[in-house]
Amino acid sequence: MKLELFFDCSSPWSYLAFEQAPSVAAELGLDLVYRPVLVGGVFNAVNRSVYDMRENVPSKMAWVAKDLSDWSRATGLAIRFPPPVFPVNSAKAMRACLLLEERGALVAFARAACEAYWARGEDISQEAVLAALCRSIGVDPDTVLPQLGSELWRIRLRANVEELIGRGGFGVPTFFLERDDIYFGVDRLPMIREAVGRARSSGDIR
Repeated sequence: MKLELFFDCSSPWSYLAFEQAPSVAAELGLDLVYRPVLVGGVFNAVNRSVYDMRENVPSKMAWVAKDLSDWSRATGLAIRFPPPVFPVNSAKAMRACLLLEERGALVAFARAACEAYWARGEDISQEAVLAALCRSIGVDPDTVLPQLGSELWRIRLRANVEELIGRGGFGVPTFFLERDDIYFGVDRLPMIREAVGRARSSGDIR
């Protein structure tokens, strides 16, 4: 069975999902596929209420900070909310994820980017930060950064955004189990576990 994870390193919930999904996938024998997107593009197209909430519902933002603190304690992940630059333009970081996927380095780079932004408060929109992240995973930044403005990677990232929206997504992290079974949020991982067990016990999927 395939489990797709649409994520953006600028999302703390994506960071949590990125750290938890691999163990769930390994436990269940799922093929975990990482799908980088630009969540701002998703919000702009189908979920602009997010911006209104940030500006006009301080109680919700206070709850988000409390909830992330709870998640940080529960998981042991350092999460600083809000980081010094919030929201951040993660376009170059997410294009780098796509580029590095072809070299087998997507997971290492995305994890490094999440940690840099959410644990250390580094501005992942800056090329100097991205260069340091590349070096930290053994990748020459000179083979990555000059390509990030290329139309190729813009198109590929936009295609992932459009695919997520077309399949019913409205934010990140979004999971798809076997193409059409959608789950939104890191807290839905138990539901994915239950769905896999139900499908296998019924003989529908092995």
